Amino acid sequence: MNIRLVHEFRFEAAHRLPRVPPGHKCERLHGHSFRAEIAIRGPVREETGWVVDFADLEAAWAPLHAQLDHNYLNEIPGLENPTSEILSRWIWDRLSPALPGLCRVTVYETCEARCEYEGD
Repeated sequence: MNIRLVHEFRFEAAHRLPRVPPGHKCERLHGHSFRAEIAIRGPVREETGWVVDFADLEAAWAPLHAQLDHNYLNEIPGLENPTSEILSRWIWDRLSPALPGLCRVTVYETCEARCEYEGD
C-alpha cells in the first residue's frame, strides 16, 4: 500500500521581490504568514504502521524553521529573490536528503495563493 503523508508547518517572514517591474506592489518590503506542506509518499511500514514518524518530519523541518521564521528572506543565501516558486524549491533541496519519499512541497503565501513543487 502506497500512502502520501502530509504535514503542515507555518512561519512568519518578510520579503520583497527585487525582479518585478518598477511600481509593482511586491517590490516593496512586506510580510506573510507562510504555510508549507511537506508531502511524503511511501509504503506503510509493517513494524510501525507509519510511512514516516511525524517526529522525523518535525526534526527535518526544525533547522529550516530557524532560518525562515521571523526573518527577512532576501538575506538568506539562495532566497535573494524569494518568490513562492523559488522558496518551494529551496525547501525541497534542504529536506530531500533527510526525507526519502519526499514528493511535494507546497508553499502558501496567502490563503488563496500557493506554489506546488514536486522536484525536477
